Amino acid sequence: MTQRIHDYLERTAHEAPCLVMDLERVRDNYQAFAHAMPDTRVFYAIKANPAPAILELLAELSSCFDAASVAEIRMALAAGATPDRISYSNTIKRERDIATAFDLGVRQFAFDCDAELEKIARVAPGSRVVCRLLCDGEGADWPLSKKFGCAPAMAGRLMRRAHELGLEAHGLAFHVGSQQPNPGMWDGALATCADLFRQLGEQGIEMKMVNLGGGFPARYLRDVPQVEMYGQAITGSLKRHFGNRIPQTIIEPGRGLVGDAGVIRSEIVLISKKDDDDPVRWVYLDIGKFGGLAETIDEAIRYPIRTDHDGEELAPVVLAGPTCDSVDVMYEKEPYLLPVSIEIGETVTIESTGAYTATYASNGFNGFDPLRCVCI
Repeated sequence: MTQRIHDYLERTAHEAPCLVMDLERVRDNYQAFAHAMPDTRVFYAIKANPAPAILELLAELSSCFDAASVAEIRMALAAGATPDRISYSNTIKRERDIATAFDLGVRQFAFDCDAELEKIARVAPGSRVVCRLLCDGEGADWPLSKKFGCAPAMAGRLMRRAHELGLEAHGLAFHVGSQQPNPGMWDGALATCADLFRQLGEQGIEMKMVNLGGGFPARYLRDVPQVEMYGQAITGSLKRHFGNRIPQTIIEPGRGLVGDAGVIRSEIVLISKKDDDDPVRWVYLDIGKFGGLAETIDEAIRYPIRTDHDGEELAPVVLAGPTCDSVDVMYEKEPYLLPVSIEIGETVTIESTGAYTATYASNGFNGFDPLRCVCI
């Protein structure tokens, strides 16, 4: 928790759970990426946290934006970004949404199959297209499935088809999995990209860009490498695989940019046991999976939780949310350690919750209000 957030929470009361974002930390994180990878353009993944104040700050800092929908494109434009700083990176788009984005001035679109490419050619003629590759997200805390991307051989064929359709076969994209703790995981994908660049170049198709995706981690309970280590590893891989013909590169950080800039203040609603002799208590908060903590699914993301009793005796608890749904349990397979002395009605702060919380919160499930986001 930053000092600015601490001071804000000390002087401000909230009846419902509230996410508080420190814009100065967001600024520092953006500048850290810009310093660690000075030749790479930052496209902030709007889906991580689309709070207008965050988008406006990043637009002022000359950030570009990774949009997953027309709504996110409009958000970026409203924040002050120009269309040339927006990439429509979702590979699953309605044709009318591609047309709307094109009308709004967006000229860069991602795809991973023939049908999506045909849509782009029909309603966004002459645009730059980026083909997404399947990528192994081994080791990531939140690995991605095969929902996005295609095999390298297919990508080569698709880029040749893009060229035939009059589109600009601009480059390739991949994603090594969200919350990726291994800076070396970009190396294999970059080797594949370099091979495709050479093959297509020999066929007269000169691609210009590699989208390195996201995956840059926020710090939760475990330490993670600094962004400088990722920059050094990726730069080394680019030189090793592309030699003196290094392409343009972009990154799409979301969690790594805003994750550690936010905390959620939550209230303990109930503490109970399921049996008189049960050594494990159940602690119910006023926020759960449906209120913004969706990334606790399969206990993938384990957030740091602070209380007013930190430093006192700890004991394992099952941590659950307030809704009448049995899946609304955050940590049960591996119980969480919290102070024995915590009591009903006290507050806890859930740290590093700046990314993928407010955007994952339901719009009133069980009548609970959506998670409110305050930027300071």
